[in-house]
Amino acid sequence: MTRWEVFTVLPLFISAGCGSLFRSFLNSPGRARWQQPEAVIRALALQPGAQVADLGAGGGYFTFRLADAVGPAGKVYAVDVDKGNLNYIARRAQEQGYTNVETILAKYDDPLLPAGGIDLIFTCDTYHHLEARTDYFASAARYLRPSGRVAIIDLNGSTWFAKLFGHWTPKDTIRSELEAAGYQLNDDFDFLSQQNFQVFALNHQRE
Repeated sequence: MTRWEVFTVLPLFISAGCGSLFRSFLNSPGRARWQQPEAVIRALALQPGAQVADLGAGGGYFTFRLADAVGPAGKVYAVDVDKGNLNYIARRAQEQGYTNVETILAKYDDPLLPAGGIDLIFTCDTYHHLEARTDYFASAARYLRPSGRVAIIDLNGSTWFAKLFGHWTPKDTIRSELEAAGYQLNDDFDFLSQQNFQVFALNHQRE
């Protein structure tokens, strides 16, 4: 995110209450330059028919890409605490014919997913907003299948915007919190310049 982009859109976010204009910005074509969504989806190696939770789905930037990856036999749960975001995603899913996208209005401390049926909990730039993160993901483990994973993408503090507003989490912090929650690191990808990208699996040795 460049300084020009921030100073252009930030007043709009404030006046709009981070609503429709903010979702439009998050879904803007320019985001692909640094987000590399196609590379992210490839790295996740999702199988057709997989059940995925897009935690903090926002404007659905990854929701529909995940839905394409798992195919019509799969399911993507768009999870958010903002009903406006979920209404937007539901409307877009209906308009574009996505029958494998379902929205969930979550609690701040609970994503309210189907128990034991999720193959992947995916979250992008949401981790730093969560409170009591170790407890959150320890509790969320009950929603995962035994082979389930958690993929966390979060800003790495490399931009002045992230540092100014505290919207980032050090990589080592994410790893230590997830390990304390009962997970182990499976993958640590380094192709995103502005974000950490780590994938964790349940640590069955601790059970």
